[in-house]
Amino acid sequence: MTSSNRNYPAALEESVNISGVSWGAIFAGAAGAAALSLILVLLGFGLGFSAVSPWSDSGMSAKGLGISTIVWLAFTQIVASGLGGYLAGRLRVKWSTMHGDEVYFRDTAHGFLAWAVATLVTATLVVGSVSSIVGGGLQAGASMTSGAASTVAQAASNQDNGYFVDTLFRDDHPAAATDEAARGSVFRIFARALSKDGQLSAEDRTYLAQMVAQRTNISQADAEARIDQVYGQARKAAEDAKVAAKNAADAAAKAAAWTTLWMFVALLCGAFFASFCATFGGRRRDAVVYLESATLAREPYTTATNLPPVR
Repeated sequence: MTSSNRNYPAALEESVNISGVSWGAIFAGAAGAAALSLILVLLGFGLGFSAVSPWSDSGMSAKGLGISTIVWLAFTQIVASGLGGYLAGRLRVKWSTMHGDEVYFRDTAHGFLAWAVATLVTATLVVGSVSSIVGGGLQAGASMTSGAASTVAQAASNQDNGYFVDTLFRDDHPAAATDEAARGSVFRIFARALSKDGQLSAEDRTYLAQMVAQRTNISQADAEARIDQVYGQARKAAEDAKVAAKNAADAAAKAAAWTTLWMFVALLCGAFFASFCATFGGRRRDAVVYLESATLAREPYTTATNLPPVR
């Protein structure tokens, strides 16, 4: 019986009883993928900051920045995951008694597991960092929000109080008030009407028309028409501001949705390239030729024709 036949039962038993997962190779590939991913992400941040300008007429646009971010994220996933998969396939043990299809499957699984471990580690680190930042931001934001809410409530209360105080001193000769007092009274009337139901009360409309008529020397009817026109413009401006804020919120929600979808696509690309590169690394690993140590000790070689026999 030859030496290869004598060793076959032992190799078969080893291939059956020992797990086909080389966790050392998987963790090595995951570490390489995570490190390269971190380097490429930092490089992307640097390139992004260099392309952005605080001035509206210079630098990359928001749309261009979003597209370049998605492209760079996909590139990072492909390169880093490909390296991790190749390392996982190249560093795993050699399955000499396995069928080619089984070896191909195991290499693919090793690449996928290396990508999964690297993704989980990166996500944990990123989520931990973001959570600490967001937690501090939320705490600061909560204090600022409570302070802002208190300030807004105080301002609204002062505005209402100012409006009611103005009503105490209204008379039939509003022109006697100074310009500053008159403008303040008009501002408070407009602000209260816009913040409530959006309509001027009949008393406020009549009082403002009297004030405008006495200060501009126009008739009461013309003054009322001017009040309606100016207040309509103010109301339209307030409604336009609300619509603009709503459109901005919708645009932000759509951008977040598209960003999430493209991140999903980039992660799928990373998983594919990790599995593919693992099969390539596995084939390179299986192509390694083992040399007889005893022959090497007796016959050192210097050329390809002087190679010692192989197993």
